[in-house]
Amino acid sequence: VAQEVEHLTDGLPTRSRVATSLERYGILLIADSLDDAIALSNDYAPEHLQLMVGDPQAVLQKIVNAGSIFLGHYAPAAAGDYATGSNHVLPTGEYAKMYAPLSVDSFMRKVEAQTVTMEGLAAIRQTVGTLATVEGLPAHRQAVEVRFQSRGGRVVAAAKRG
Repeated sequence: VAQEVEHLTDGLPTRSRVATSLERYGILLIADSLDDAIALSNDYAPEHLQLMVGDPQAVLQKIVNAGSIFLGHYAPAAAGDYATGSNHVLPTGEYAKMYAPLSVDSFMRKVEAQTVTMEGLAAIRQTVGTLATVEGLPAHRQAVEVRFQSRGGRVVAAAKRG
């Protein structure tokens, strides 16, 4: 592999820059098995990951941390940089463990909606109250408790149901 990298970089006009980069930051790791290579990749969280294996789709199912994944022998990272993927907006330096590539979704506004039944709130009542108390937010605890207080003979939460 090292000889092939050297052979491929020999004719490049940027050869000295590539050589310096490889000396400073390059590393060649050889895994004992494909599963070991997958584990290493998931731990390293590469910006670009090329899966040049017999069944890249099967391996893809096991990859959880990578900026952009290139499947098969005809999917070089350069294709993703300039034509098939996001252009140079991938998480680097292991940040693929925490962030996704920049995409149109990055500019979409998402909202969260929750429905809780009276029975559901009763089931989490004590947990929410305890956490609110620990965080020093008594109004949060009260927001739950008030829904179980009687008003005019009816439980507030039950009155809202019906």
